[in-house]
Amino acid sequence: MIKLIAIDLDGTLLDGQKKISLKNKEVLQEARAQGTKIVICTGRPLAGIRPYLEELDMQAVGDYSITFNGGLVQKNDTGEIVEKAAMKLEDIMDLTHLARELDLPLDILSDDVVLSLPTSAQHLSIYPQLNPLLTFQAASVEELTSKRLYNKAVVGYHQEYLDEQIAKIPAIYKDRYEVIKSRGNLLEFMPKGITKAFGIASLAKDLAFSPEEVMGIGDEENDLPMIEYAGFGVAMANAVEQVKEKANIITTSNEEDGVAQVVEKYVLNN
Repeated sequence: MIKLIAIDLDGTLLDGQKKISLKNKEVLQEARAQGTKIVICTGRPLAGIRPYLEELDMQAVGDYSITFNGGLVQKNDTGEIVEKAAMKLEDIMDLTHLARELDLPLDILSDDVVLSLPTSAQHLSIYPQLNPLLTFQAASVEELTSKRLYNKAVVGYHQEYLDEQIAKIPAIYKDRYEVIKSRGNLLEFMPKGITKAFGIASLAKDLAFSPEEVMGIGDEENDLPMIEYAGFGVAMANAVEQVKEKANIITTSNEEDGVAQVVEKYVLNN
């Protein structure tokens, strides 16, 4: 029996207009009414998903979200951090050096603020366009201190150039960090071992749920660990091939209420 459903946002619960369909909303409300935990599992911070939590009426006691690709497990009503894994200042310095070498823009998520670092004069970050709900702040490397919380580092840039530069990343960086694409034009760096699966497993342990009682639904490379961890992994029809290969089933696309289709069939009608 599925007791927890972990759902990615972009390309999964959200359609191409970044909206939640009425069908998805209604089915998730039904699942919650029968006692199933619905958990948004995203690379965004909590501040970046508040409108969706409000729309889904998921801000009560007992509602959780997994943010920063598994780096934080938080209570939706208060924002209280239940589980946490973050980067160190030396990690940020290391990634700043890499971004300069690759001539890529680098943004650092620090709590609810995004620190935009001047690592590329020619290529400006498109991360503000990808996440307009976040608060961006220009920062210099020199002003960063070990007292700050560094959740993750991201590179938001046009896919063609970004993919060319990703191919140049030395293998040692992939040994040190989780290096994943969460969208075609977004590359993310997380502490090694910190993935959406880490966040879900942490929350499931707190709630005394087994992996077999978890459904994970996603579409992108950063959803792969979640799909592999969940007892019931679901790939969207629009998912990348790696996710489809590891999923237990493939539902319809994010434009065809794929989340509602699979939840209705395997949770509500179970």
